[in-house]
Amino acid sequence: MAADTPVAYIQHHLTNLTYGKLPAGYERADGTVLQEAQWTMAHTAQEAADMGFMAFHVDTLGWSIAMGLLFLGLFRFAAKRVTEGAPGGLQNFVEIMFEFSQGIVRDVFHGRNPIIAPMALTLFVWIFLMNALDLVPVDYIPVLAHAMGLEYFKIVPTTDPNATFGIALGVFILILFYSFKVKGPGGFLKELSFTPFNHWSLVPFNLVLELLGLIIKPISLALRLFGNMYAGEVIFILIALLPLWVQWTLSVPWAIFHILVITLQAFIFTTLTVVYLSAAHEDH
Repeated sequence: MAADTPVAYIQHHLTNLTYGKLPAGYERADGTVLQEAQWTMAHTAQEAADMGFMAFHVDTLGWSIAMGLLFLGLFRFAAKRVTEGAPGGLQNFVEIMFEFSQGIVRDVFHGRNPIIAPMALTLFVWIFLMNALDLVPVDYIPVLAHAMGLEYFKIVPTTDPNATFGIALGVFILILFYSFKVKGPGGFLKELSFTPFNHWSLVPFNLVLELLGLIIKPISLALRLFGNMYAGEVIFILIALLPLWVQWTLSVPWAIFHILVITLQAFIFTTLTVVYLSAAHEDH
């Protein structure tokens, strides 16, 4: 693992395992020159950057899919073994999550849509599980990955803006879909044109204001989740650079506090999603 200096250590732990295409004639870190364009794993952070927009963060995709499958597996396992008597630990947890997500929808969502509550449950648990990976000590997974021949390997998907923007983009598509479905194209355009000022002379101003507000929704969702989780990960990495006795003094209190952060960020993302979809269902 390339971690000769504190700066190299931090950069290493914040670099994703990237798979992408390098152009013909590209000189790699080991000195080899590619005779033709090649899809490959990046060996350095510079190679990952040179792969451009169409590169894939393999670790982000892998861990986000794994946490999604863990969520589906746990809830399916609990559902198939549900009992009418005193619930076990897993069943009790699942029931609490159901009631919690239903409470969010009941308090915030004012329309009628059977998809909203399951979506809220999925978002909250999935994001919480991805955030919770931040509690794994920062060196465990990178060291294991290095032993397997992987130079870089980040474990927390929500510290990657590609993941948070991907989830937020899905929410944005749902907002547009239900805005057109409930209001109709004309109704949605009328809402954008005559809100907040209901006068034809102010339509251009209203359109600029409302379109900006519409676009900012997924951006704020993505950046809020990414920023908080990325900052928490950086603090864990900085603590890992300190002497061992200081690490234990600081990491345990920060980990306890971070449990609140990862839960709160999942809650905020889910609640704002339900709020935005509730607005999309309102026909003025």
